[in-house]
Amino acid sequence: MMLAAKIVLVALCALLVLVILLQSGRSAGLSGVITGGSNQTTNRRAKGLDSFLGKVTVVLAILLFLVTMLIAAFYHYNIH
Repeated sequence: MMLAAKIVLVALCALLVLVILLQSGRSAGLSGVITGGSNQTTNRRAKGLDSFLGKVTVVLAILLFLVTMLIAAFYHYNIH
């Protein structure tokens, strides 16, 4: 049981890093290159793929937290 939880934790970590790296930054585009990401991009809302990746990031982060708490509970109650 503990081994399966650890494998899931490593897979979630890798997926979370991958999803975060796939997202575009706030200063993406030509205006970010020229102005260094000024206030023009602060009121933009994420659309399309960025919105989807943002939601996936939140779900993966919550799952990562829950699996980490599960592993901590396994160690606390000596379930190996």
